[in-house]
Amino acid sequence: MKTINDLSIAEISDFLVANNEKSFRAKQIYQWIWQKNVTDFAAMTNLSAALRKILEANFSIRSIRIEQEYVSQDGTRKYILRLFDQQQIEMVLIPSQQRTTVCISSQVGCSLGCKFCATGSMGFKRNLHADEIYQQVFLANELSQQHYGTHLSNIVLMGMGEPLLNLDNVSKAIDMITGKDGMEMSPSRITLSTAGIPTKLSRLAALQPNIGLAVSLHAADPTKRKTIMPIANTYSIAELVAALKDYHKTTKQRITIEYLLLKNINDSLDDAQLLANLCKNFPVKINLINYNSHPHSAFQPTTKEQQEAFAELLESKNMLVYVRQSKGQDIAAACGQLVNKRQNGNK
Repeated sequence: MKTINDLSIAEISDFLVANNEKSFRAKQIYQWIWQKNVTDFAAMTNLSAALRKILEANFSIRSIRIEQEYVSQDGTRKYILRLFDQQQIEMVLIPSQQRTTVCISSQVGCSLGCKFCATGSMGFKRNLHADEIYQQVFLANELSQQHYGTHLSNIVLMGMGEPLLNLDNVSKAIDMITGKDGMEMSPSRITLSTAGIPTKLSRLAALQPNIGLAVSLHAADPTKRKTIMPIANTYSIAELVAALKDYHKTTKQRITIEYLLLKNINDSLDDAQLLANLCKNFPVKINLINYNSHPHSAFQPTTKEQQEAFAELLESKNMLVYVRQSKGQDIAAACGQLVNKRQNGNK
């Protein structure tokens, strides 16, 4: 049976006409699915009972549901979401003063195998459909209002998966999140985080020039980056830098560089100098992230003193630097900790 989530308004309209129904009903159906996130044709109350039966006989509606919720001491909430085919993904809702950010997934698992990341230990299962990406945001907005009393402020594609390896579905989801037929959120509130796939960046710039881009660099030394990020064996730092230069030229956007500080691996002042040199190629903001431990990796976080020295050197080179405070560590919801594995926690 076909899934109606995959159809455009025009395709739904063609189906309706072929079944002797009015074509204008297509927009109504589309609004039920995308603007109201309805997952049952019976709930589409402005359609006739006969039409609802026709739709039910010909289509399914793909949906996600909350399997489990974990609540951190800092207010962060992690959700295990079950998909239509019983696969699971994780989504994290992060409160900060009067704002909330959702960290959403783009794939079930991940094929990149970064040594510090728990998700990489799962391997790759499948890409998420556009509606599964969109539904995470819709659900997060409802949960934000329920738990924090405010609408969702920001979206980061920084959960499970590499977004650039599912770019068609990611871009379609962003179109719906920002479009008048969807949630009408500003693209400036969306950030896509990537391990850095140079061959995909030009297409991202063409498809979504107004969203933010964050690059998980984690080492400016080519040898070190290859050690912790296998993707660096396929695409060199030089190739990545060249692609980011072109990306900035097209979008005019400041690029965020994500840098995970690993004790005695990439946290020396020499590493900081290499990072500063690399970041002179385009306007950047540098997010320094302390490592969040998990059972799938033996890395250790750098010391507070080394973190401060690293940041100070970058600042002395006129770099815009933020030391990002991880949230949700006690429920394995922090950066690099997302993996489909049940744990004890608050429901």
